[in-house]
Order: sequence, then structure tokens, then C-alpha cells
Amino acid sequence: MSQVNSKLWTKDFIILSLVNFFLVLIYMLLNVIIALYAVNEFNASTEQAGVVVGIFIIGALIGRLVTGKVITRVEYKRILIIGLIFFTITILLYFIDYGLPLLIVSRFLNGLAIGIATTVIGTIVVLAIPKSRRGEGISYFAVSTALATGLGPFLGLYMTQHTGFNIIFLFSLLLGVASTIIGFLVNVPMSPKTTEEKRGGFKISNYIEPKAVPIGIIVLLMTFSFSSVLSYINLYAIELDLVSAASFFFSIYTVSVLVSRPFTGKIVDRRGANYIMYPAFFLFGAGMLLLSTVDKSLTLLLAGGLIGLGFGNISSVSQTVATLKVTPERIGYVTATFFIFYDIGNGLGPFILGLIIPFTGYSTMYEILGIMVFAVSFLYYFLHGKMERENRILSLKEKIH
Repeated sequence: MSQVNSKLWTKDFIILSLVNFFLVLIYMLLNVIIALYAVNEFNASTEQAGVVVGIFIIGALIGRLVTGKVITRVEYKRILIIGLIFFTITILLYFIDYGLPLLIVSRFLNGLAIGIATTVIGTIVVLAIPKSRRGEGISYFAVSTALATGLGPFLGLYMTQHTGFNIIFLFSLLLGVASTIIGFLVNVPMSPKTTEEKRGGFKISNYIEPKAVPIGIIVLLMTFSFSSVLSYINLYAIELDLVSAASFFFSIYTVSVLVSRPFTGKIVDRRGANYIMYPAFFLFGAGMLLLSTVDKSLTLLLAGGLIGLGFGNISSVSQTVATLKVTPERIGYVTATFFIFYDIGNGLGPFILGLIIPFTGYSTMYEILGIMVFAVSFLYYFLHGKMERENRILSLKEKIH
């Protein structure tokens, strides 16, 4: 997987995309059913069920921090295989019935493992993509995440209605085993050598990449908004009596992502991130505002399409922006930093919004978030968009002269 080679769809790129798809699918599937499992099997309270769901994100954050620190000093493939095996073992813990405390521990370890595995996968993929095609490559790779995001909740809800929880855990275990076996087939590049001094006192740059923080703030705010869709769209649909249409919401979301990705990644490589980010903010915000006014199935599905075109491209383009700011040996830190902000938004969103909903209702919540998305586009301008615009103008002037 050489940077000299401009080929994108290599065997290793496809394998890594497949492994990422399996991991995110397991995460999304279990995330949908785990609160119900805790309540039904262990008589957990709402607060305890919230801990079971949220502790996973804490584990993932720690996994990413640890991986970001060690990834430049340990072979990528070794970390990848350890992460995949560890993840598969943590799924086995779901079969052991020793009460709610063990379930909470299992969720934490499960999150820790997926944090390690997905961070190293994201790092390997970025390094494998030629820099001139990085926007396109990350867009295609992110399709695996988008597909899993759409399919995981659907499978989880379907399986809870037609099977038992142990069947769901067995299905997840089989996917975990498949991921581990496939992971052995990847030819992983050597870790880029780093000349940075790792000894001494605590340094934040030994855990995250400071240059990725500005775009990370944008990602956090966008995933915070999107978490309202992941967490509450079904409850909102029940309130509107549109449950049957809601089951297709994420299918429309996924299709819109798939349709747009082949074009948006190439545009980023050729024209810059601003050409995609500003329209994506508009589409995402419009989708959220439309969601707040839903009164029939068609409107709900149209909102899903707009949100897919908006958030689906914001997430992948933001990752591209982050990786273009650093040298190859810092890519691991960038990947960890990007997903840390991503996870914080996903983790805080359901908790904070859950406190707000009793006062606003679902409709007003989505309206507020839609307005917030539009506001964040201005923040993006100051954190990144303005600088990119100035750099492109300067580059054009240099070419003219």
C-alpha cells in the first residue's frame, strides 16, 4: 500500500472497509438493543440503562487516546489484530450472566476494544490512500460506516422483535470472528518513523493532534446534532404515528450518502473542502428543520435524504481536512483526535438532549438543532474555511506568476 501508487481500490483498502463495516455494524446493532436488554434481563432503571449505553463511549474514548499514543511506536498490524481479538473476546462477555455490574464492565471493555480497532483501521486507510486522492478515498471508506449506521439500527430493532438477545449476541460474535480472520489478510505498511521526543512530562500532543482540534470542534457539534436522529427518531415517529415510515428513514439516509460520495470526495481533492462543507451545512440544517415540521411519511423520508447529504458528507470531509494538516507520522494522532471529538458528540448528545426534550418536545428540539447547524457553518468559516480560502487564493496567484 504505497503512497506512490495512485490506485485506490486495492485488496487491502477493500478488506479494511469490510472490517470497519462489521465493527460499526456490531456497535450500532448492540447500541440499539442494549438498554432494552438491561431493563428486560436485569430490571435496570432508566438511569442504570443510560449508564450501560454511555459507558461504551467512555471506553471508546480511552481506547482512542491510548492508541493515538502508542501507534507510532508499535507495528500497525499488531495493534489491529490485538484490537480485533480483544473486541471479539469482549462480545463473549455478553453471554455470561452475572448481573448488571458485569454488563457495565463488558460494555466498557467492548468500547475500549472498538476504540483501539477503529482508530488503527482509520490510520492505516489514510496512509494507504494517495494524498492527491485522499478526499475521494476517505469518502469511499466512510461509505462502510454509513452503511453500517443505516443497517445496524434496523437489524437491531428487527431482531429484538423476532429473536432472543442471545441470538443477537451470537450474530455479533460471528461478525467479530469474521473481522478478526479477515484482519489477518491485510498487508499493513510500516509505521512512519517519528523524530518526536516522547520522554519528559505530560504533553497533550502525545495523545491528540492540536492541529485537528478546530475541525474536531465542528465534528463534535455536528455529531451532537445527528445523535438526536439516532437516539430519538423512533420515539418521534411513534408520537407522529409514522412508525412504518421511520423504519425506512435510515435506508433513505444511507442511499443519499452512497449517491453523493463518489462526487463529493473528488470535488474536495480538486477544489477544496469548502465547496462541499458549506452546501452540506445547508442541507443538514434544512433536513433538521424539515424534520421538525413532519406530518406525513414523505416529509420524514425527505428529511432523511437531506440529512444524509448533509451530515453524511460533513463527517467524511472533516476527516479529510484533519489528515491534510499533518505529516504521515502524526496521522495516528489525527485519527484518534477526530474520533474522540466524534464520540464525545455522540455520547453527550443523547444525554443532554434527553434532559431538554421534556421542555421542548421532539419537534422544537429538531428546530433548535437545525438552527444550530446553520450557525456552526459560520464557526467553520473562522476555524477553517477562511484559512482554506486564503490559501487557495495565494496558490492561484503563485501559479499565475
